[in-house]
Amino acid sequence: MTLRGMLADTRPLQNPHFRRLWSANIITVVGAQLTVVAVPAQIYADTGSSAYVGLTGVFGLVPLVVFGLWGGALADHFDRRTMLLVTTCGLIGTAALFWLQAALGMSNVWVLLGLFSVQQAFFAVNQPTRSAVLPRLLDDAVLPAANSLNMTVMQAGAIGGPLIAGILIPFTGFAWLYAGDAISLLATLWAVVRLPSLPIEGTTTGTPGLRSVIEGIAYLRGQPVLMMSFVVDIIAMVFGMPRALFPEIAHESFLGPDEGGLAFALLFAGIPAGAVLGGVFSGWVSRVTAQGRAVVWCIVVWGLAMVGFGLAVLGADTSPGAARGWLVVAVLMLVVGGAADMASAAFRTSMLQSAAADEVRGRLQGIFIVVVAGGPRIADVAHGATAAMVGTATAAAGGGVLVVVLVVVAALAVPTFVRYRITSTTA
Repeated sequence: MTLRGMLADTRPLQNPHFRRLWSANIITVVGAQLTVVAVPAQIYADTGSSAYVGLTGVFGLVPLVVFGLWGGALADHFDRRTMLLVTTCGLIGTAALFWLQAALGMSNVWVLLGLFSVQQAFFAVNQPTRSAVLPRLLDDAVLPAANSLNMTVMQAGAIGGPLIAGILIPFTGFAWLYAGDAISLLATLWAVVRLPSLPIEGTTTGTPGLRSVIEGIAYLRGQPVLMMSFVVDIIAMVFGMPRALFPEIAHESFLGPDEGGLAFALLFAGIPAGAVLGGVFSGWVSRVTAQGRAVVWCIVVWGLAMVGFGLAVLGADTSPGAARGWLVVAVLMLVVGGAADMASAAFRTSMLQSAAADEVRGRLQGIFIVVVAGGPRIADVAHGATAAMVGTATAAAGGGVLVVVLVVVAALAVPTFVRYRITSTTA
C-alpha cells in the first residue's frame, strides 16, 4: 500500500454542500470544545470535586436520550434544513447564556448543569438531523470517507479546543471561552443557510411523537448487526471513557493547577489527537470488507489503551518525581485509544447510514446519537463515583479491562456480527 493510498479520501469534498459544512466545522468544533472543557473545569474550580464533574453525565444524558430519540423522529417528518437552522440557533443561544453566567461571576453549579442540559437537548436534535442529511448529499460509496473526514475535523477541533482552553483559563477566565463558542457557531449557521431544501423522501405518516420513535426502535430490532454495533460501542464508552477524571488526574497525579493548565489540556487532547492521526491515515477504511471483525478489534485496542492509561496514572501517583514522564505515557495511551475509536466509529456510522431507508434514517440516527453521546455521559457518572471509592488509576485501568472482557463476550454471543462483511468497497 502506498502512502497516498493510506491518506484520507477527499472525494466527498467535491460536493459543494458537504464542502461548506465540513469547512465550517473546522471553525465551529474548536469553539464547541472550548465549552466542553470550560464546563467541567469551572465546576471543578467551584467545587473541587470530581463527583460534581461527573454529574455532567446525568444532566447531559437525560436530554440526549429524550431529545435524541424525539429529534430523530422530527428529522423524519420535517425539512431537515429547517431543523438544522433551528437547532444551530439554539446552540448559539445557549453558548451566549454560558458566557453571561461567567461574565456575571456566578459560581452556582446547578445553573451550569442546567444550561448544560439545555445545550445537550439542542445538540441531540441537531446531530441526528445532520447525519441523516449526508446520504442525501453523497453517494453511498463515499460515505465512509465522508464520515472519516467529519470525524477528523471534529477531533482536530477537540485537540485545539482543550489546548487553547487549558492554557487560557488561568489568564482569561471562563467567559471568553464561552463567547468563542457562540461566535464560532455562526460559521455553521452560514453553511446550513446555503443548503437546499431537504424534505423527506418516501412516505411519512402520523406525528413525530412516541409512536414514531417506537417504530424506529422496532425497525432497529430487526437488524441484529446494527443492534450489536450499538452494544459494543456502549461497552467501549461506558466502561472505557475516563474523561470525568481528567481534572483530578491533572491536578493530583500530574501536579497541575486545579483550574486548568498544560497537563489538563494534554489529557483532554490525547484521544482527539489519536482520532486525527487515524483520520489522516484513513484511506484503508474504505477497503475493509470484514467490518464487524474490524469493529471488535478496534474496541479491544481501545480497552487495552485505557488499561495503559490507568497504569500510567498509577505510576505518577507512586512516583511524584517522575510525573512528567508518566504524563507522556498517559497521553500516548489516550492517542492510541483515539485512533482505534475513530476507525470503529467510521465503520459503524457508515453501516447505519447506508442500510436505512430515508424515511427512518433520522430516527435511527437519533438512536445512534443517544448511544454514542449517551455512553460517555454514563461513563462520567460511573468513573466519578468509582474514583471516589478506589482512586482514579484503578477506575481508569479497571474500566479498560472490563471493555476487553465484555466486547469479547459480546462477539462470542453474536457471531453474525463478527462475520459481517460488506459486498463491495471503494478503491
